[in-house]
Amino acid sequence: PDPAPPRLRTLAWQEIDRRAERLHIPLFLVHTALKINSPNGKSYSERLDTVKTEKQLSAIFDDFINMVPMGQTLFGSYNPVHTGGPMQVSIAFAEQHAKGYPWKMTGTVRQEVFTRRGGLWFGTYHLLNYPANYSAPVFRFADFNAGWYASRNAAFQNAVSKASGVKLALDGDLIRYNSKEPGKTELAVRKLAGQLGMSEREIRSQLEKGDSLAFEKTALYKKVYKLAEAKTGKTLAREMLPGIQLESPKITRKLTTAWFAKRVDERRARCMGR
Repeated sequence: PDPAPPRLRTLAWQEIDRRAERLHIPLFLVHTALKINSPNGKSYSERLDTVKTEKQLSAIFDDFINMVPMGQTLFGSYNPVHTGGPMQVSIAFAEQHAKGYPWKMTGTVRQEVFTRRGGLWFGTYHLLNYPANYSAPVFRFADFNAGWYASRNAAFQNAVSKASGVKLALDGDLIRYNSKEPGKTELAVRKLAGQLGMSEREIRSQLEKGDSLAFEKTALYKKVYKLAEAKTGKTLAREMLPGIQLESPKITRKLTTAWFAKRVDERRARCMGR
């Protein structure tokens, strides 16, 4: 259950060097710090040179962050391995949804994600444990990669774009999370405020429901589609694969969420056909 991506050792060293350069720390200092022996008796650099799997790499970074001051400087408490296990679950997602996990954990949530049972439990939770009005599994697969309701929200952004004339990235992000500042989608919706008969505060509060099924019941959702469909003269889709380029040191090609979702769906179709 522990993926072994190609070139993992090279990618790990590149990430360390990138962080050092960003913080203006001389590389020789960082590489010297990595020659210190780690808790398993080998130096961090020896472990990095022989790393094969994501689980091993995550453990190296955990040790380096917790044991070596340079590790704290480079990474704070942020382990750069942020997905793991057979289903490539987001560690942050697992940490947020650990309540209700049916087995006793012997270590951290991060470590549990790298076990077979943990990877499958959190992965299945992420994929299926939310209600959605999708017509096909491919949209859930996209949400697995881009976040719950990203496919529905990308379709809503498309409707906003049609109604307002503002070109938007169809990425499923309706607001800037952790910020009161409006993002591009919110600003585009504000341009429609008069036609919608809604204040900026009402618009914001209803966009904040974009991470739940309840968003589809809001006046904003219904009115935007009504405006957009009147303007285009046709019924618009309520689901759409988000147009997000996948960003990760592990990904060396230009891949998108749509590519990921379609690939998973092809595998699902093959399995169902057996």
